[in-house]
Amino acid sequence: MTSSPSAPRAGTILTVTLNLALDVTYVADGVDWDGVNRVRTVHRRAGGKGVNVARVLAALGHDVLVTGLAGGAVGHAVRADLTAAALPAALTPITGESRTTLAVTDHAPLPRTPPVPAAASPGGGAERAALRPRRRTALFNEPGPVVSAGELDRFAGDFEVRLRRGGIAAVVISGSMPRGVPAGFYASLARRARDHGIPVIVDADGEALRHAPAGRPAIVKPNAEELTRALTPAAHPPPRTAPAPAPAEDPSRTGPPGLREALLGAETLRAAGAGAVVVSLGADGLLAVTPEGAWRAAMPYRVEGNPTGAGDALVAGLALGLVEGIPWPERLRRAAALGAAAVAAPVAGDIDRDVFRAIAPGIRIEPVRPQPVHDR
Repeated sequence: MTSSPSAPRAGTILTVTLNLALDVTYVADGVDWDGVNRVRTVHRRAGGKGVNVARVLAALGHDVLVTGLAGGAVGHAVRADLTAAALPAALTPITGESRTTLAVTDHAPLPRTPPVPAAASPGGGAERAALRPRRRTALFNEPGPVVSAGELDRFAGDFEVRLRRGGIAAVVISGSMPRGVPAGFYASLARRARDHGIPVIVDADGEALRHAPAGRPAIVKPNAEELTRALTPAAHPPPRTAPAPAPAEDPSRTGPPGLREALLGAETLRAAGAGAVVVSLGADGLLAVTPEGAWRAAMPYRVEGNPTGAGDALVAGLALGLVEGIPWPERLRRAAALGAAAVAAPVAGDIDRDVFRAIAPGIRIEPVRPQPVHDR
């Protein structure tokens, strides 16, 4: 299975983060969840998934523009931090207070990961990873402000103006939506960009993900749990049944648990209008189902750390591949390596370049057979 390069696209990558946040990260040694804790390190910075994507892209040398909704004292702090970080931003003001998110990372020693034979990871990367102590991170996300119809209309108008001005190579729409935003709003933004010939990546959950393919985005990026939620009505959870036997040569049966279901779900989103679907499988890597074929990126070893911004770094890699026009297998390799490098970084929006360089060569790109929707 081969993938051909496409023409590169010059210009800025515009990110949309409707539910902007001030991300606060506490690092502590040995969290006592029933007592008083002393925080060793505090990080406060502008956040939200699209902001994290923009940070990674900017760190890799690409021009970005952060857009979204910002209000209140928290919104002011977000604007100030974006300015301090030299991240260009054009935020639409709202009357509500933007949200704060909290990540608590516990650096207390846990059992170290067992050594993995060097053969499992070229260059002994797995053995190096085993020397890292494991860390635990708990996340607390506020729901965000209530947004009025007028504020949404103002944002949509600002978005349209930027598309018409030109110079936008791609759009990344990601993260949760504040209260008051219709479930189909991401799809409508994707449709506007597509009407201007601009490809879109959507990284969303729930009803926003379910509606996203209607806007015909170039790429939709859920994780496995988000994909299940988007395709399963809440009143009818998927039954737990034993898998039917399959031929040994079927790659969807020889991969990690849930690969076949992810393939089916990805094809369902493609049938609904998405150009390609990339599913994050956590430590098991990535699955991409595209018009050119389907591939799985298998990780050589697990990277321990803070997973908060891993999906955003992954999306940054996909956006770079989209505008550079590189073949899908290499897009996946870089995206998966960036996701792992983000786990090793202390805060969302950063990457550990040493981890990126170490893990990328060991990522295996394996072709898999797509699962037609009618075969479910």
